[in-house]
Amino acid sequence: MKMKKAFFAGALSLTLGASTFFASGFSVSHAQSLEKKYIVVFKDESKLPSGYEALLTKAGGKVQQKLDKLGAVEVSSNNPNFLSEVRKSSLVAEAGVENKVYAETPAVEASVTYAEAAAVKADLYEQFQWDIKQVTNNGESWTLQGGTGKPVSGDDIVVAVIDTGIDYTHPDLKENYAYGKSFVPGYSDPKDENGHGTHVAGSIAAKGRTLGIGPDLKVASYRVFGPTGSASTADIAEALMTAADDNVDVVNMSLGGYDWFQDPEYATKDVVADVNMFNRAIQYAIQKGVTVVGSAGNNAVDISSPGKLSGDDKGATHRSPSNQNMIRVSAGGQLKNLAYYSNYGVGKIDVMAPGGDLGPNYNPETKEGRDNSYLCLATVPGGWGYKAGTSMAAPKVAALAGVIIAQHGKDQLKPAQVKSIILQSAEDIFNPGYDEKSGNGLINAINALK
Repeated sequence: MKMKKAFFAGALSLTLGASTFFASGFSVSHAQSLEKKYIVVFKDESKLPSGYEALLTKAGGKVQQKLDKLGAVEVSSNNPNFLSEVRKSSLVAEAGVENKVYAETPAVEASVTYAEAAAVKADLYEQFQWDIKQVTNNGESWTLQGGTGKPVSGDDIVVAVIDTGIDYTHPDLKENYAYGKSFVPGYSDPKDENGHGTHVAGSIAAKGRTLGIGPDLKVASYRVFGPTGSASTADIAEALMTAADDNVDVVNMSLGGYDWFQDPEYATKDVVADVNMFNRAIQYAIQKGVTVVGSAGNNAVDISSPGKLSGDDKGATHRSPSNQNMIRVSAGGQLKNLAYYSNYGVGKIDVMAPGGDLGPNYNPETKEGRDNSYLCLATVPGGWGYKAGTSMAAPKVAALAGVIIAQHGKDQLKPAQVKSIILQSAEDIFNPGYDEKSGNGLINAINALK
């Protein structure tokens, strides 16, 4: 499949890893920001250097956001020569354009309102949540120590959801909602107005008509997307850094995009600053003891080769965010298959988790043979909804990380140890050993908690 310039119409167009794969072809939205905003990354990775503000002011820049602990700032400027002037300083490692993150429209293929659910006698978990049953072995993992996410001792285990927010009034979530913060300009409420983040949170810690992988874990809303789904990479980095400072245990980032280093709109050096700032934020969280989980993407492409991913276009294309220390997740189906939309690639996938698809008879080309029962049901504002995507797979891994931490105790395991347990306990389902589709295999809560 060719990766056209229209697809990468921006150096870093990030999108929620949700489920607009139902549309034909690719759809990673990006629009050139009307504001001239830049990311300036200084050589010191842990603090801002003395005199940086004078440097930026002299070049015609105005600081919009300080990422002090990352040694980076978000700057606005009307000076067309701002970048060239700033790069002359020995304090600066990289400077470049800041990119916007645009959320794809979540695909809620079917929904159940509170009223409709009241008429259903049987439990929604029992009827519809094959994905939760697959990971927990029909709830068997909940009988093991820490298996529900209830800590063996100490404080609650908190999974931060960097997303569209969480509907903290939802009956399945309000008991396990820890707190929320908004990083969306003009929106102080961390409540979800989109649906994506609430679905993610439900997969992690729902406790009601539906259940999450860890029904005693706590979820915290770090809202970075407004109703239209737009965010700057600086806002996402700030949310990630704040979550780490808040001593959360796990961060789920069901978002992602691609860095195309041959975009004619930008020089490669303009792209690198934004990318590296994001990478610093991930590494900051991991160094603070946070296990970071991310989705692999929904474009059914091999993300292992930067050249191959660019197709007919020149240059290198990378999946973003990217960090070897985070956990990258591909999506599987009810039949333990790789979902037809899921990205894959040797060295790029750590594990696979159930993300849902449209069943074994579905033909992505003709759109025939669709079966919605193979989608994933979880909480959405006002009820419950079906979705599929690597966005639905990643939170199951984040939840598994949470229950592993719950079993051992808060702050007792390093992120590398949590990751190792998840990888080593995964069920080998395709080629023996590591493979490009599932990485180390399909996650298994029973194996991880033994």
